[in-house]
Amino acid sequence: MTAVSKVRVPFSLHPSVTLLRSFWLHPAQPTSTDLSRSVCSATTSSNEPKPQKEVRRKACEGVMEKTAEETFEGRTDVAVKGEAAIKTEFLTTKEKFHGLIDSEWQCVKEENASENNTVEETKETSVEEPEAKKLKLEPEEKTKPGKADSKRLRGQNKSRPHTKPTTYEEKRLCLSVIQDNRECPFGDKCHFGHDVAKYMASKPADIGESCYLYNTFGKCAYGLTCRFAKAHTTPDFHTMENTELVKDYEGRKPVKNSLSKDLQNRLRKHSVVFKKSAEYLKTLSSNRDKKEQQGNVEACAAQVSTGGEQHVSTETQLQRSPDKQPPVKTVGPLTDVDIIKLCPSEKKQVDFRDKLYLAPLTTCGNLPFRRTCKRFGADITCGEMAMCTNLLQGQQSEWALLKRHESEDLFGVQVEGCFPDTMTRCAELINNNTDVDFVDINCGCPIDLVYKKGGGCGLMTRTRKFEQIVKGMNYVLDVPLTVKIRTGVQEKSNIAHKLIPEMKNWGVSMITLHGRSREQRYTKLADWDYITTCSKLAGPVPLFGNGDILSYEDAMKAKETGVSGIMIARGALIKPWIFTEIKESRHWDISSSERLDILRDFTNFGLEHWGSDTRGVEKTRTFMLEWLSFMCRYIPVGLLERVPQKINERPPYYMGRNYLETLMASQNVGDWVRISEMLLGPVPKNFNFLPKHKANAYK
Repeated sequence: MTAVSKVRVPFSLHPSVTLLRSFWLHPAQPTSTDLSRSVCSATTSSNEPKPQKEVRRKACEGVMEKTAEETFEGRTDVAVKGEAAIKTEFLTTKEKFHGLIDSEWQCVKEENASENNTVEETKETSVEEPEAKKLKLEPEEKTKPGKADSKRLRGQNKSRPHTKPTTYEEKRLCLSVIQDNRECPFGDKCHFGHDVAKYMASKPADIGESCYLYNTFGKCAYGLTCRFAKAHTTPDFHTMENTELVKDYEGRKPVKNSLSKDLQNRLRKHSVVFKKSAEYLKTLSSNRDKKEQQGNVEACAAQVSTGGEQHVSTETQLQRSPDKQPPVKTVGPLTDVDIIKLCPSEKKQVDFRDKLYLAPLTTCGNLPFRRTCKRFGADITCGEMAMCTNLLQGQQSEWALLKRHESEDLFGVQVEGCFPDTMTRCAELINNNTDVDFVDINCGCPIDLVYKKGGGCGLMTRTRKFEQIVKGMNYVLDVPLTVKIRTGVQEKSNIAHKLIPEMKNWGVSMITLHGRSREQRYTKLADWDYITTCSKLAGPVPLFGNGDILSYEDAMKAKETGVSGIMIARGALIKPWIFTEIKESRHWDISSSERLDILRDFTNFGLEHWGSDTRGVEKTRTFMLEWLSFMCRYIPVGLLERVPQKINERPPYYMGRNYLETLMASQNVGDWVRISEMLLGPVPKNFNFLPKHKANAYK
């Protein structure tokens, strides 16, 4: 696997990218003083009058040289616990780090404003850290006075604002006008606009001169609403097509597993027939009835032994009620269910061993991100966790999690549920209406919403229901069934080693073990010693290990434990090229320009998946920002005092080898937004973003 190719389709970006290009092509700058000189020389316009140019150059150099002189003041050479070891010449302080980024970005914005002869409002990023996330108390706790020590909430920010994509576009153009300029079937009752000239006058400015969808597929389905519409729109507002490219993609579906309107309507009307699920659930109810009858017989026998005068012989009882079941436990007759069902050897077989598995990642593990990881060498991909009840109700947003790109050659979906009936029906629904290679049961989700109703980690403590779910899903599926679990629920009470031998008997095809308990979440290190023990118990069923893998050295140590393969989650979010590193057994000192190329690929994949109109652009931006909240933790190999970087070591404030590398190291949301503006243009006026795992915001 090689680095990302730099041969790109022409993609006109935000003006600041043209300015920053000089930093990407320059060799690594050892100090921020040299960097400041290149920045200030780049930010002075050749057309600007000499006095103004000289004043701006001196101002920039003064700020940067002062930053460089004071870089190491207040720092010591003593290693800080929990921080990554970075070479001292790159270390800096928080104030100087943000001061450098803001001053250089301000020079960029002033340059753009002087070129356009306009005065733009600038949004300054505060150096101060945002306020800590406030605790959200339970309803019953709010009414209790004097409750000082409340439980600290972990995980996602539960009260963060959710901005709908529709808010970024007041009046949308009707689909009949966008696609084929036909007459709208809804007439005057249509809620969308039909006046093309009026729409084009109020439409936001185009982001670039080249449309990725038009250059790839020969036509853009978003027509006039595309934010790159100049590339395929005539002066009289007609959309152009490239007939050769259109023919190449004719009849080809790059994305599978979409929810059809017919299936959605039948699910909403509860008219979908689950034949195999009904057969399995009938056996569950009959077994339950037999157990109840057996219990009643035993209770009768106890009464008979103590009743004396009320004693009635068994023979007399049977004569009086011949229809009643006999007290003897019987196996039952041989039915078609026992004969026709597929044996494990007859199901589709998947070779999971010695493969790199990209974990199902909620929010960040979307289809464009999985495509990015496939390019770097991920072998197995899995969709985000989907709720079985939402799938059965035909929710479009939940079915979007099952979509599969044609590049995903070994793909599965992960479902979550807590009852045998819904999980079995959901498995049959997926089996009959989607194209997947395996189905995974989520038994490791730690969030309260899932755990409190008995799903996720809760299934590990409900073995009876867990067994019924696994056997039921196995009964209706024609593809392998896998399970993802944690070590247990409580931190010091591991139960996975007890469940693994049971799951082998239930018919599981693969087990993935995350080396932490629910209480640990992502604190402390994963217990790979325990994973080693469990891998010996799992054979011959393959067991994948998961936890704390951020380099090929971590992966090699993990493989020495005897696991069949490794699953990578946060490591892929921090550095998606980790799959290449593992397969080539090397540390990749990837440059900042190559990392921006990866983000550009993600942008193109996102525009293809979510759309190139305003809604699609802002949705792509939101998911990119969520990813950048992880990617900013990466420390370039060339800056590390000790290689490799550990996943539990937080990066200190440091200056990169060029401005873009420094910008990508920022933990501030405003700087992530700046990176997104390089690829997707300026944010809308009403834009705000709060990352899922950090209590800071951009407004």
